[in-house]
Amino acid sequence: MSETTLPLAATAQAAAAPRSRRARISLTALQVVLGLFYAFASALPKLIAHPSATESFDKLGWGHTGMYIIGALELAGGIALLIPLLDSVAAVALSALMVGAFIVNVTVVHGPYVATPLILILPLALIAWARRGHTTELLRLVRRRAGRRV
Repeated sequence: MSETTLPLAATAQAAAAPRSRRARISLTALQVVLGLFYAFASALPKLIAHPSATESFDKLGWGHTGMYIIGALELAGGIALLIPLLDSVAAVALSALMVGAFIVNVTVVHGPYVATPLILILPLALIAWARRGHTTELLRLVRRRAGRRV
């Protein structure tokens, strides 16, 4: 092995080194908290047609159908945050949903919680970036299965 390949090998090993135990635990705890938040605090009121959710969606003109669709998307995203293979994709999808929520809050609702969706995007972006290897693994799995069907 030449001297020029040693630094590259050492750099590759350092880059592939696992995160610290505390960082992994903290990230997992963040995923659990956000998953529970989206499933229970955000999706559940929409899915059970709580009066506060019904009133908000009626004000938007989206009615019950829009409320149930958004609630189902939030529930699916919250659950997917807890599944290792889907967590990064779920974080990206929920971030997109939060961009939509921000736009609706700014243009239609004008309520006191306009910044809440933007605040939620920050931890979701962290999860999406930190778990991006799971997305690669998911794509590899999907491609392998798609190759078998052809």
